[in-house]
Amino acid sequence: MLTYMQKPLDVQEKWYLVNAEGKTLGRLAARVAGMLRGKHRPTYPSCGHGDHIVIVNAEKIHLTGNKMATKLYRHHSGFPAGSRPRRRSMSSERIRQNS
Repeated sequence: MLTYMQKPLDVQEKWYLVNAEGKTLGRLAARVAGMLRGKHRPTYPSCGHGDHIVIVNAEKIHLTGNKMATKLYRHHSGFPAGSRPRRRSMSSERIRQNS
């Protein structure tokens, strides 16, 4: 039995609209990452072209536990002592102030 190898010209890219309202952050991120890599296609290993995904209502995503107050998102500028940790609640307040 031969393995079917799809050619890049035969791939038809699709657009998906994902509503993030009430979804858990990590589960949604894992699902979207798999779709971006093309793992949902039957011809995944041969031609790993993913699709285009638009996520709406991302501000209404659900965080489990006490992550809003305790989880740190770290960003480093690349310079010595350039670490800039932020809490999720601080990021939400900043986004609301800018909009």
